[in-house]
Amino acid sequence: MSWRNTEVRYGWLSVGLHWVMLLLLVAVYACMELRSSFPKGSGLREGLKTWHFMLGLSVLVLVSVRLVARFMGTTPIEQAGTPQWQKLLARLTYFALYALMIGMPILGWVILSADGRPIPFFGLHLPPLVGESETVAEWAEEIHETAGTAGYFLVGLHAAAALFHHYVMRDNTLRRMLPERR
Repeated sequence: MSWRNTEVRYGWLSVGLHWVMLLLLVAVYACMELRSSFPKGSGLREGLKTWHFMLGLSVLVLVSVRLVARFMGTTPIEQAGTPQWQKLLARLTYFALYALMIGMPILGWVILSADGRPIPFFGLHLPPLVGESETVAEWAEEIHETAGTAGYFLVGLHAAAALFHHYVMRDNTLRRMLPERR
């Protein structure tokens, strides 16, 4: 398998980034879901929040790499015979997923900045994006939480569509994003 995409399938760079991003997103969500299992102020709860921040910012870094790779290469051609409404829904879902993967980490960064807290990133402390403001922090946190909930549905829709294509349509939509078998 080539590292570059072809008109038939995704290359190992796109495939690898896709699945690493899924694992990162699962970890980001898991950190926030698990934190509520621990008392406020506890070391474990604070550790999970810190990991949530750092993994979220990692999503922003990797989605940037994904976008560069996507625009510098080709994208596999859509399946022949796919109805126009499915093509449109797929494009809207991709756009929403990319907006989520870019917007959520930036909103998290804004929340920390507006709260006057440090922005940790694996030993680095990133600069604040905005000045301290309780109003901005509350506004950004509300959007962040709502978008986070929408993220569950978007990822689920994306996965359901891939499985629909694989098991019902019996085309290679899913297979072209899986690692190639030798």
